[in-house]
Amino acid sequence: MLFPTLAFGVFFLIVYFTAWSLDRENGRRKLFLLLASWFFYAQWDWRFVGLLIGSAVLNWAVAALIARDRERRGEAKGGGWLVGLGVAANLLILGFFKYYGFFVEEAGELLARFGWERDLPLLQIVLPVGISFFTFQGISYVVDVRRGKTPPAKSLLDVMLLMSFFPHLVAGPIVRASDLLPQFDRTPRLTREMAAHGLLLIVWGLFKKTVIASELSVNLVDPVFFDPTAYGAVDIAAAVYGYAVQIYCDFSAYSDMAIGLAALLGYSFPRNFDQPYRAASMQQFWRRWHISLSSWLRDYLYVPLGGGRKGLFASCVNVFITMVLGGLWHGAALTFLAWGALHGGVQVVERLFRAAVGDRRTVPAFVGVLVTFHIVCLGWILFRAESFGLAVQVLEGLGRAGPAVMLTPLLLTLIAGGLAMHWLPPRAVEGMAERLKTAPSITLGLLVGAAVLLVEAVRPEGVAPFIYFQF
Repeated sequence: MLFPTLAFGVFFLIVYFTAWSLDRENGRRKLFLLLASWFFYAQWDWRFVGLLIGSAVLNWAVAALIARDRERRGEAKGGGWLVGLGVAANLLILGFFKYYGFFVEEAGELLARFGWERDLPLLQIVLPVGISFFTFQGISYVVDVRRGKTPPAKSLLDVMLLMSFFPHLVAGPIVRASDLLPQFDRTPRLTREMAAHGLLLIVWGLFKKTVIASELSVNLVDPVFFDPTAYGAVDIAAAVYGYAVQIYCDFSAYSDMAIGLAALLGYSFPRNFDQPYRAASMQQFWRRWHISLSSWLRDYLYVPLGGGRKGLFASCVNVFITMVLGGLWHGAALTFLAWGALHGGVQVVERLFRAAVGDRRTVPAFVGVLVTFHIVCLGWILFRAESFGLAVQVLEGLGRAGPAVMLTPLLLTLIAGGLAMHWLPPRAVEGMAERLKTAPSITLGLLVGAAVLLVEAVRPEGVAPFIYFQF
């Protein structure tokens, strides 16, 4: 069930009116939202609802045991081995479903090179939608309980809802327990500003996904990346820039709609994108792109590895390892590892450069933006290509002459517009919501309705799944 569909619209209206009819019964309200979230998830594959429940029970139990052990042995001492057990269990679940086939195939190829061919047990495993997101959610919960950053949830219901809440379930943002559990403890309230903000985010996300991302995907990016040898440099360059816009509009649209849907139900999610293509360095890019994941990698991987506490060399090694593992999180393929290594390697170069020149600005900001954007685009080629061979064909095609057969004025306008939106006022939607919060409800409803009808009129047929559903 995709957000920009009639089926989801009907589902959400039922959830919205039922949830607010239970606003004086917070326990029943949370139970209803949990059941609705399981129904939502079951529309992809009902069999994995059990996995979702089991994962929540696992993390609830481990966190409760950690809290009890900390209380018994002392605030700073307890729960060490338990948190290790909890993290390992979560990673085992993720590793089995997401990486089993990859490692078996790689192991088979490695054995074959040494003349030790073996028939390894290769299973056909279905990847549960959103497993990376709810697994990381569970890990952050048990680690934060161990660190004392959040108390254990008061009930199993809260942990289940934390991990299953349908707006962020399948593609994030990765909402921390310290942000969401306190909101579950109190009866939510819907203010006019929250309603205006939520509705505007939903409409804005709907436009980015169904108009910009879908049009670029179907009519430019997918055909060119399917067979790069059939196109010249202009079309291939347009497809690379088009994919940069497509993946931003696709993923940020999901985050916008998730934040907006949660707001309409009375809950606040953190911002997940902040105009990433205006970043002047790769470090800045990761502070603006998929913020919930980059902060997760920082807090639960980079910092435990040692962060920058042991000097420049150690910090470079740690950031490189973090980005390579971040690449592997995105998919079980060597192209994703290479994508992570590219981002990590560039950040290492940036750190060494800053250490050499200090605080002196040696490069104009706009040059940093241009260089960073094109490095990111180089990475997107690895990210989008099905194999290294296709990625190489795309790069070779950038030097091949040929007529532009795919690029049209409409596609060029969408690419330019998708990049230009990074130079809008940084909080444009919030500012508009602030202005509209005093408007009469009928006025707000008419404006939102007109915007939805306009998007519906100009968008192409059908709705493709969000790119990040595969992760």
